[in-house]
Amino acid sequence: MSKNKVKKSSGAARPSPAGSNSADNSQTRRPAQVSPRKPVVLQVLPELGQGGVELGTVQIAEALSAQGITNFVASAGGRMEHNLQKLGVRHFTLPLKSKNPFTILKNASKLAEIIKKEGINIVHARSRAPAWSAYLAAKKAGVHFMTTFHGTYGLGPKGIKKPYNRVMTYGEKVIVISSHIKSHVLENYHTPEDRLVFIHRCVDVEKFDPEAVTAERLKNMIETYHLPTDKQLILLIGRLTHWKGQWLLIDALAKLKGRGDFHCIFAGDDQGRTKYTESLLAQIRNSGMESCFTFIRHTDDVPALMKACDIVVSASVEPEAFGRIAAEGEAMGKIVLASDIGGSLDNLKDGITGRHFKSGDAGDLSQKLAWALDMPAEKRKKIAAAARNFIKENFTKQIMCDKTIAVYRSLIGKK
Repeated sequence: MSKNKVKKSSGAARPSPAGSNSADNSQTRRPAQVSPRKPVVLQVLPELGQGGVELGTVQIAEALSAQGITNFVASAGGRMEHNLQKLGVRHFTLPLKSKNPFTILKNASKLAEIIKKEGINIVHARSRAPAWSAYLAAKKAGVHFMTTFHGTYGLGPKGIKKPYNRVMTYGEKVIVISSHIKSHVLENYHTPEDRLVFIHRCVDVEKFDPEAVTAERLKNMIETYHLPTDKQLILLIGRLTHWKGQWLLIDALAKLKGRGDFHCIFAGDDQGRTKYTESLLAQIRNSGMESCFTFIRHTDDVPALMKACDIVVSASVEPEAFGRIAAEGEAMGKIVLASDIGGSLDNLKDGITGRHFKSGDAGDLSQKLAWALDMPAEKRKKIAAAARNFIKENFTKQIMCDKTIAVYRSLIGKK
């Protein structure tokens, strides 16, 4: 952990990836000759670092293993390999992050060998570059191929990236993780709607449970980062990059600085974007609020950090595919304020489990912050209870895993 305080302390074969003409595009995928009862699943993603795609992969692997379903993961590796090892799920390390057409083809050949050797009958791709390898491998091996559309991939000038992105729509089934993503896929790729399966991402409600955070963990969090206990704490979690909207929250709080009853925490790494970090620090100094902000580069205990805070903000100025931080804040019973775009339109009920504010509008965000800061204790409790119940009823790990496994079983039932 480290910190930085401002206060000085269609059935036809589809094309191979752009730039590659080595794949046999004349081959038509044959139905998998498999048992009608049990899928054998290979999930394919770029790497196993820390993020929503990686977390979802591990959660599905865990659920499959719990049901006695053989499953594997292929990626370039990373810190979450350890999670798979604990589950007894085999991981195949391949350079699946690469966008090089020749590497993609080599990966496809290796994946096809793995599929045949391990008796895999479903390949589930979760990102574009590995999806090309996975698609070609599944086609060669004659097994089922599906995808999860995790984000609004950039189309590039005049839609130049569309052919590359389109592989994510090649699945027999395409999981879309929010209403925003579903609309994006339908509008930009014209994928038949009957191939889309709506499955929200999830929140681990056992981990993100205010009652599960011990007093010791809470005390350690407060003391480690010298968080003030006489002010309401406002938290924005997300890597330090412009579209996550840290600058917008600073602008909104500058309109409230005369109150003196809040302290803001930015939790997230800048991943080398030092100019952006420097611009935030300059913005804070220029607003005269040096003592009102704490920067935390990384923490392994997000639930404890959320429990220490009063208000969780998702200030993204571009649509979040799902908006996991907002949903986790609701699960922790916090007052959540989120931009009125993207996945937060699904996972936050305005006026009931939190509030939406107009995306990119510092004035509207400032008003919603004042509403939250002035909220009476009884109303805060009512919103907290409604928020946690909403998440438990709609966005749990169990719901996501059950729906995903149902898709696997439906594919195995197809001839």
